[in-house]
Amino acid sequence: MSPPAAVGAPRDADAPAARPGRAVRLARLARREAPRTGLAAVAGLALAVAFPPYGLWPLSVLAVAALALLTRGRTARQGAWTGFAFALPFFFVLLRWLHVVGYDAVVGLSAVEALFVAALGAGLAVTSRLPGWPLWGACLWIAQEWARDRLPFGGFPWGRLAFANTGSPFTPLAALGGAPLVTFAVALTGGLLAYAALIAYRLRGAGPRTVRAALPGVEAAALAIAVVLAGYAVPVPTKADDTADIAIVQGNVQNPGMNFLGRPMMILNNHVEATLQLARDIKEGRAKKPDLVIWPENSSDLDPFQYPEAYDRIEEAVKAVDVPVLVGALIDHPGKQGYIDNKGIVWDPRTGPGASYAKQHPVPFGEYVPFRDQLSKVITRLQRVPRDFYPGERTGVLQLGPARLGDVICFEVAYDEIVRDTVAAGARALVVQTNNATYGRTGQPEQQLAMSRLRAVEHGRAVVTAATSGISAVVAPDGRVLQRSEEFTRDVISARIPLRDGTTLADRVGAGPEWALAIVGLLSCAAAVLIGRRVRPEGTEEVMDKKGQL
Repeated sequence: MSPPAAVGAPRDADAPAARPGRAVRLARLARREAPRTGLAAVAGLALAVAFPPYGLWPLSVLAVAALALLTRGRTARQGAWTGFAFALPFFFVLLRWLHVVGYDAVVGLSAVEALFVAALGAGLAVTSRLPGWPLWGACLWIAQEWARDRLPFGGFPWGRLAFANTGSPFTPLAALGGAPLVTFAVALTGGLLAYAALIAYRLRGAGPRTVRAALPGVEAAALAIAVVLAGYAVPVPTKADDTADIAIVQGNVQNPGMNFLGRPMMILNNHVEATLQLARDIKEGRAKKPDLVIWPENSSDLDPFQYPEAYDRIEEAVKAVDVPVLVGALIDHPGKQGYIDNKGIVWDPRTGPGASYAKQHPVPFGEYVPFRDQLSKVITRLQRVPRDFYPGERTGVLQLGPARLGDVICFEVAYDEIVRDTVAAGARALVVQTNNATYGRTGQPEQQLAMSRLRAVEHGRAVVTAATSGISAVVAPDGRVLQRSEEFTRDVISARIPLRDGTTLADRVGAGPEWALAIVGLLSCAAAVLIGRRVRPEGTEEVMDKKGQL
């Protein structure tokens, strides 16, 4: 055995230096990544401002471009962190309307949604050295939205790039491939701009500039412009096969926020009184008699089949206006004890309540509580949802007088397949019954109205939004908002809407383009791994930057 080294003996110059401790390594990593993380957060905030109520849609393209540059040439782990740093502030601002429930809900949901974008960031980093990386990046955006629209608990589609572009040059593309094609076009444009910026950065310090060196960047910028302008070449069908005169009744609520219900019967009475006033205006010639009347979601705050006073008041209003009324009400489920149906009910002035539609996609933690027995003990706030809503099992195509309308209730307008199936079942126009009183004056009603605008173009259908407290609106098949109400006011909107039987290409191809683009995105990641993307060692950042691997 060798004798121990003497205390104070000189250290062997060739011996390897001791590895820094974990805390030191993390501190160095934080310092090195801080500028990139900060830029990612700023880009995420810019993306949030692209959405309503701000509506600066060009920022959606620039935000995508920024994320592409910030993840380019990085490892999958670094890309994931950058994606998370981008997404967390984005979702926090976008979903800030949830603060009426609690800021913990805003943070929690934002963090869950940001995990999907973290996976996107990893994918962008992995595929960033493949030829044609802007195309693969756009496909990965589709894959990210595909997953987020479905997972967990049926998904939460808020924040799709398409929903920031419901009044932009990209919007008409929805008639070809729905919301996924709009997202793809926005993401591809952003990726192409990132590529052009990368070429420009390389040329800045590359000595003599040649046309040949600049040509790829010019081509990428030209292609980006072409993608932006492509929407103008897409015909959006709007010709009516028939028309219907409608009236939307917005009765208003007593209080905004979580306690919007007020006293029992108050919301119902508001809608009854507004309808009775409409009937008086018709009788006295101040208003034209409509073919049908639409009330919003929860317009009857008591189950009319359990409370005779609620039934009688609805009957009074319907008979007075003397046309079918679509009534929104919460009904005890007839076959599942303890459950509730969120329904739109066709109420005829002669035969009373008839056909109905039950909401197919209840909102988790808002309209039902997953793992109720376990979670309600930990999160006592969940006890404010005393009974679970039961999901409906069929589409909401309903005959109201002369019009065959497709009923979609509240958040369901965000889900591609629910709206698509409703149109495929024969809806000639769409109705969105909603109750946004909880989130009034938070930006959420504007975000939901933007979705209605996109659905109008996607399916070539007029979309009528009826809200208890606003925003109620009439959207033309080309996405234009023809009429709208203000929030927290009593209002009646009268309009003539087109009824259409034709379908768009988006209706006919269905979810095919989304699946195809998402699969291409995932395959591009697999290809990058198989080709042998190596992990960039520490300390090579300056060398990588000189090569343009930003």
